[in-house]
Amino acid sequence: MPIYNKLVRDLIPDIIGAQGKQYTIQTLDQEDYIAELRKKLQEEHHEYIAAVQDREAVEELADMLEVIYALASIHGATEQDLNRVRDEKAQLRGKFQERILLIEAEM
Repeated sequence: MPIYNKLVRDLIPDIIGAQGKQYTIQTLDQEDYIAELRKKLQEEHHEYIAAVQDREAVEELADMLEVIYALASIHGATEQDLNRVRDEKAQLRGKFQERILLIEAEM
């Protein structure tokens, strides 16, 4: 059996079992869960960077968002809380839609 040792979505064991395949899982404690979520975010980021088609890129972004929501939950925030903070920052500092690259500025 191949060894994966990686965080997977909640229904993956059911999907594997429905195919008649064997698997081994472990439920992580909070500390290991946070570490694995952070690794998963890096993995999804790399997959997004490697994506060559728009559809593939959007799927990887959706995966990143799911991991980000899980991390937010660990920090006591809901999806709505995270979006509220994002909206507040957008109101105060703008978004990233104007494609502005700051070259230099006096501080």
